[in-house]
Amino acid sequence: MAPYMILFAVFTVLPVLVSIVLSFTYFNMLEFPKFIGWQNYTRLFLEDDVFLIALKNTLLFAVITGPISYIACFVFAWIINELSPKLRAVMTLVFYAPSISGNVYFIWLMIFSGDRYGIMNGLLLKFGFILEPIQWLKTEGYIMPIIILVQLWLSLGTGFLAFIAGLQTVDGTLYEAGAVDGIKNRWQELWYITLPSMRPQLMFGAVIQITTAFAVADVSIALAGFPSVNYAAETIVTHLIDFGTTRFEMGYASSIATILFLIMVGSNLVVQKLLRKVGE
Repeated sequence: MAPYMILFAVFTVLPVLVSIVLSFTYFNMLEFPKFIGWQNYTRLFLEDDVFLIALKNTLLFAVITGPISYIACFVFAWIINELSPKLRAVMTLVFYAPSISGNVYFIWLMIFSGDRYGIMNGLLLKFGFILEPIQWLKTEGYIMPIIILVQLWLSLGTGFLAFIAGLQTVDGTLYEAGAVDGIKNRWQELWYITLPSMRPQLMFGAVIQITTAFAVADVSIALAGFPSVNYAAETIVTHLIDFGTTRFEMGYASSIATILFLIMVGSNLVVQKLLRKVGE
């Protein structure tokens, strides 16, 4: 395990630790970092109104997409697992394909285009629901729901494959033993046998969904622009990108990354505690 542990320490643990240290400094990548204590964090929560908008948007996005995506991944995996092997392989590809498509946002830009030729506007105009085209991705009230919708569509990714694999490894004799012990229906099988038997996959899927939910950025930038209208689609990661790669305020960007890291770690701990109760 030494090669893996060395690479993990150098490229994962060390950057996280360096980022935490830099969060207490002023660092513009031209001068040597200057220690400023808690000033970055004070500025973040007391002076940076855009960060508070990003924090609210990120939490809202995570609360909605995280649980729904997680449950959807498992439900679809559970249903597909009941199919014949060939059909299961085809359906797995169908559901997994959107998450690996290269230019998937182009489809949604066509659907929510702000002119009469946009698919959504065209349908609403045709059936008389609206009289003028709606600027879907330029109207503050529509931006976040659209991004949430697109992210849910993209959510059947790695976690979905992990659930498929986990369901394949459940020992069939456990169901026979469960029937003898008094399990009477599929829901009891699911709760007392299936879910406890695939706890590692459940945990892996939870980590993936939490990371995806809190680290949303690509879908926001691709659909709503950078920055979005009135920062309606601003997230913690887009705010981090702004200060880290555009303004090169690396100390301040590190403080944003540290806050995101703590939120993710806290969420993972809560989810781990909840998953331990599965099957009890």
